Amino acid sequence: MSKSTRGRRPLVADRRYPKRPVKKKTAPKKGAAAKARSTKTSQRKRRKPAAKGSLLGRFIRWVMRMIWGVTWRVSLIAAAILGLAVGYIWTTLPPVDELLDGRARGSVTMLDRDGKVFAWRGDQFGGVVTTETVSPHLKNAIVATEDKRFYRHFGISPRGVASAVRINLREGRGPLSGHGGSTITQQTAKLLCLGRNYDPSSGLTEAEYEAECRRGTIQRKAHEALYALAMELKYTKNEILTIYMNRAFLGAGARGFEAASQRYFGKSANEVNPAEAAMLAGLLVAPTRFAPTNNLERSQGRAATILRLMTEQRYLSDVDRAAATANPAQLSEAAAAKAGGYFADWIMSSGPEFFTRKTTEDVVIRTTLDPLIQQAAEEGMRKVFDDKVSPGSKAQAAIVVMSADGAVRAMVGGRDTKVAGAFNRAIQAKRQTGSAFKPFVFAAALDLGYGPNDLVLDEPYCLDIPGSGRWCPDNYTRKHYGQVTLTDALKRSLNVPAVKISESVGRDLVRNVAGQFGLQSDLAAGPALALGASESTLLEMTGAYAGILNGGSSVEPYGLIELRLLGDEEPLMGVGGGIGERVVQEEAARQLIWMMEKVVRDGTGGRASLQGRQVAGKTGTTQAARDAWFIGFTADYVAGVWIGYDDNTPLKGVTGSGLPAEIWHEAMMRVHEGLPTKPLPMMEPLDGRGFGNQLEPRGGPVLQGDDRNGLDRLLDGLFGGGGTGASGGAGGSGAGGGNR
Repeated sequence: MSKSTRGRRPLVADRRYPKRPVKKKTAPKKGAAAKARSTKTSQRKRRKPAAKGSLLGRFIRWVMRMIWGVTWRVSLIAAAILGLAVGYIWTTLPPVDELLDGRARGSVTMLDRDGKVFAWRGDQFGGVVTTETVSPHLKNAIVATEDKRFYRHFGISPRGVASAVRINLREGRGPLSGHGGSTITQQTAKLLCLGRNYDPSSGLTEAEYEAECRRGTIQRKAHEALYALAMELKYTKNEILTIYMNRAFLGAGARGFEAASQRYFGKSANEVNPAEAAMLAGLLVAPTRFAPTNNLERSQGRAATILRLMTEQRYLSDVDRAAATANPAQLSEAAAAKAGGYFADWIMSSGPEFFTRKTTEDVVIRTTLDPLIQQAAEEGMRKVFDDKVSPGSKAQAAIVVMSADGAVRAMVGGRDTKVAGAFNRAIQAKRQTGSAFKPFVFAAALDLGYGPNDLVLDEPYCLDIPGSGRWCPDNYTRKHYGQVTLTDALKRSLNVPAVKISESVGRDLVRNVAGQFGLQSDLAAGPALALGASESTLLEMTGAYAGILNGGSSVEPYGLIELRLLGDEEPLMGVGGGIGERVVQEEAARQLIWMMEKVVRDGTGGRASLQGRQVAGKTGTTQAARDAWFIGFTADYVAGVWIGYDDNTPLKGVTGSGLPAEIWHEAMMRVHEGLPTKPLPMMEPLDGRGFGNQLEPRGGPVLQGDDRNGLDRLLDGLFGGGGTGASGGAGGSGAGGGNR
């Protein structure tokens, strides 16, 4: 074996790679060694700052990790709290249907004599509208105006809030004052008062409650944002917009866009065109300021801005915008009448409080108002003041027009006719009546049996009044006319004969007759009663004259025909006035009408005459001309006019025969346009009884001539003979009792 292997090469693989040459180690030079040591030392020196920087970096990274750890944990906790808060609010939100009508009080809708709406009061709610039922123009106008990103945000708009804060600061206000940057969802949350309903027992008025809901504190804004988020989770976008459209206040008592559309345009919200939709949407920013009933031009200007926004956001084409701008929205006739003005105010003040001023129901009241007569009264007053009164004059006027049964057809309580809630001089101003009171003096005498042609001596006359001394009335002309008939005395408005007649028949009787005709104010106790020293309202005086026209029966002026709840067919109440008991005999009333017709035909009321139509009436001017009256009637209507200053300043050059008679003429000329001519229900005096007798005050001869009937009846009245006289003696039936 040793032999066999001897001389053979060992089985070893060949080296594939050549051997690297091995360098011989040589001792470094002395200089090189020093250089190497120097390099290592410098490297160590450079590594020291690196080590220090690494430590600071590690510390910074640790701090950042700590901040991040705290931040995400706090954020998580805050998100959890926010989610819980939003979730809790979410659970309290009711169904959409329960949020559409949130009024705390009801509404009153007033209809005229023909059943047409002419006025609204209270919180008017026209009915529920939705995003599907309203006009698309209205929906688009609301979104374009209030929240153009409404369908893209989640309830709040940080960009909108930031923009609003920037604008507020730039305009010198607080960051939360002025522009709010609120989304439609936030505004809806505010309209819902964040879920807190009005409680009348809280001591807050409804206005204070709403002001509280609109406070702009940071805490309130935060709560509002949470509520908005909850609403976005609970309701769809269209449901939120529906709530908003039904609850928004849009001026003139209108709650919701349906009520506003009916209020301003007399049409439903699903019928409005782009111009009308823009005007309605423009009310959202400031309902009172931009209400078209307040200033139509300002409202139209705001609507033009809304139309521009709609065009910019591609809701409206340029052509449609140009057409809408060229034809701006106009008010309906009822809206232009300023919610019924003085007449509607009177209905609200005179009706039952729980169905008018404090109603929680929706009430419909049918009234006696005639819009054409109302317009005629307003135009008649306006014409005279424009033509005859100095510009800048502060003088005021009032008009009442009614039928003979007391149904009030028109009422103007001041020169500014397009108002609501203003001082109503027709029902609130008690002023001395002057000679306009005299017909009731003559009514008392005629009812006792005197005749229109009985005589009275007009001469200087004085009375001694206990506690006041001597009182001597005088005529307006400072002249005396001797023997005059009762008709002449009334026609010329002579004071001395009026006082003599009053003293002859008795002041108590005159006071009683006037009171039963409807003059309920305290009547003067002295002899100046006959000259209208007592105060009364224009409505009372006009109603008393209506009693003369209807034949001598009392009248209670009324404006309410029936009252019912919205949706009910049966009325809750009916007429609140009308003709009452008889005050004087019909014959006496008809004779008085004949005498009063002479006042207009030949006497102081000549300027009130109407061509081709019989008119009866009486002028009145008080002491120092502080008040001027004319009250008169045709066979169809009674009308009263008063002029004076609110501060009782004397009028200059104005008497009842002047401007009041002219206003009466202008108004009644328009009222009677197209009406057939009817004669007055008057009676001319007959020969014999009550003709040519001499009347004197007590202490002298009462009557002269053979006819004693007037004297007998006078004595019966004064001393209660049989209780049938108009004075209501002992055992009688009272003044003007129904046994006449």
